[in-house]
Amino acid sequence: MIEVRNVSKAYGSQKVVHDVSVKIKRGKITSFIGPNGAGKSTLLGMITRLLGRDSGEVYIDGKELDSWESSELAKVIAILKQSNHLNIRLSVRDLVAFGRFPHSNGKLTKEDNEKIEQALAYMKLEDLQNKFLDQLSGGQRQRAFIAMVLAQDTEYIFLDEPLNNLDMKHSVQIMKILRKITDELGKTVILVIHDINFASCYSDEIVALQNGEVVVRGEVDEIIQAPVLSDIYDMKFNIQEVNNKKICVYF
Repeated sequence: MIEVRNVSKAYGSQKVVHDVSVKIKRGKITSFIGPNGAGKSTLLGMITRLLGRDSGEVYIDGKELDSWESSELAKVIAILKQSNHLNIRLSVRDLVAFGRFPHSNGKLTKEDNEKIEQALAYMKLEDLQNKFLDQLSGGQRQRAFIAMVLAQDTEYIFLDEPLNNLDMKHSVQIMKILRKITDELGKTVILVIHDINFASCYSDEIVALQNGEVVVRGEVDEIIQAPVLSDIYDMKFNIQEVNNKKICVYF
């Protein structure tokens, strides 16, 4: 489990995250939602040690974040940032192999290659593994980065807006894959997401932020309600049920 206790972050006089506490359960998909500037990505950055904290504590499996050696932490958490532009020309397989670096330190073993093969197969990238990233579509490239994260073989997977710049088809593919790796591989997935309907249909739990604070958190059925969402986003919502999923109508 991941436990965040009273975490805060400010840039100058601007408080970006203020006194946030939240628990993230293992083996679930937890989505961070909220309007722009709510502090979602900043919170994700502090949990993964990409950003420093002004105050507060983060515990991963009972151990405070600052106590983890970087080499050991990389075997427990994997992070896919919002921007994944690389200045070097890599093949898909080479990218996925990077996921094994915490385990291999650049010297791939038989086990490392097996993990790479498994990740490529899981993401259906075998036929694309020798192509360069700049030859791929946006959806294919995102699958390659998720394969890299899978090859890292961590308990916790963090993704910051993984659907950015993807069309509807590829967004659905990515969310189905995240649901699958949670259900089949037992991974714990934490993501920042803007599309409220994807959060509704694929999450187990939702954490809603507003003005740098957690305003509500809980299971999907507790959060995907018109009054709750109206308070978070300051707009009207109509909730419809389709195939046992709650769909938000707000156009």
